[in-house]
Amino acid sequence: MSDFLNWVAGLNPFVQVLLVVVAFLAVFAIILFFVEIAPRRGRLYTGIRLAVCLAAPLLLMLLFGSVLWAAALAAVLGGVFFVLDYRAKAGAGYLFQLVGFLGPAMLLLAIGLIYPSIKTIFDSMHSGRGNFIGIDNYVWIFTQPAAFRTVINTIVWVLIVPTLSTIFGLAYAVFIDKSRGERVFKALVFMPMAISFVGASIIWRFVYAARPADQEQIGLLNQVVVWFGGEPVQFLQNSPWNTFFLIVVLIWIQTGFAMVVLSAAIKGVPADQMEAAELDGTNAWQRFVNVTVPGIRNALIVVLTTISIASLKVFDIVRTMTAGANETSVIANEMYTQFKTFELGRSAAFAVVLFLLVMPIVIYNARQLKKQKEIR
Repeated sequence: MSDFLNWVAGLNPFVQVLLVVVAFLAVFAIILFFVEIAPRRGRLYTGIRLAVCLAAPLLLMLLFGSVLWAAALAAVLGGVFFVLDYRAKAGAGYLFQLVGFLGPAMLLLAIGLIYPSIKTIFDSMHSGRGNFIGIDNYVWIFTQPAAFRTVINTIVWVLIVPTLSTIFGLAYAVFIDKSRGERVFKALVFMPMAISFVGASIIWRFVYAARPADQEQIGLLNQVVVWFGGEPVQFLQNSPWNTFFLIVVLIWIQTGFAMVVLSAAIKGVPADQMEAAELDGTNAWQRFVNVTVPGIRNALIVVLTTISIASLKVFDIVRTMTAGANETSVIANEMYTQFKTFELGRSAAFAVVLFLLVMPIVIYNARQLKKQKEIR
């Protein structure tokens, strides 16, 4: 295959363009085959499927330089697949079409997700020098105070950020709903979403910046503190409160996302339900709790799960503002730190711990989607 690519690279550029066009047409023809020809009945199409099942694996194996017996094995597998396809209860061509469409996605999923996951678990049981050490890396994470503090910080992030971001976003969405200047108010709150995490971190780093009392302050918060007669505060150095000052940055960013999604959901609540509740003599708070919140429950789940996952994998904010110093590190940052110091096993172990923390959120979200489908 490499020889073929080198040969193509040495051709005239116009010929290379022609080959790209031919390759595109070939891919288009394959897609058309799976959509139009493969599912059809009849001896002609049965013969075409048989030819493809036998010839395609053989051609691929020969193209990639494999030995003849491997190509023959692929051809045999293609023939077996053809027989199964021909005898499928859903009709001839069903399995062929199903595998044709799912095959590329399953292959990419295996290469991009399944294999890296298995490899990460395998690496987490080795030292930085490649020696097998079992679960020693996990023991190190949960016994070393600094490493365990990293896990605790991550849990604190995922507990506080989704909760406060959703509360602030929901409150803002309710207060400005159907008000004059609603678009302007929404745009102002949503603006932080247009800023990258690194950009937002730099902005807030200047907000928290502290200089000696005898110098002019460049940080907004410390300037306010000095105006009121106080001493400059090192917001990013005093543990454990420095973690909460970092959390403020992500809340500032994610509140706009929560507001937009929940505002759209609120507008989808049937007006007749609100009118019926009002006629029953309920006040605004009762209508909000008993009508609005149940009506936007699915949107609340989406917002909470999305922000929770963003909080679990937060890296940019911590790395830019403190680099994990002064007990502010989180799992994603510690993964990078350990990898940078050639402790690949510990880095992989942190990745597995992060994966385990994400899984309950993903499972819960999947169950909620399943319930919605059953209701529909």
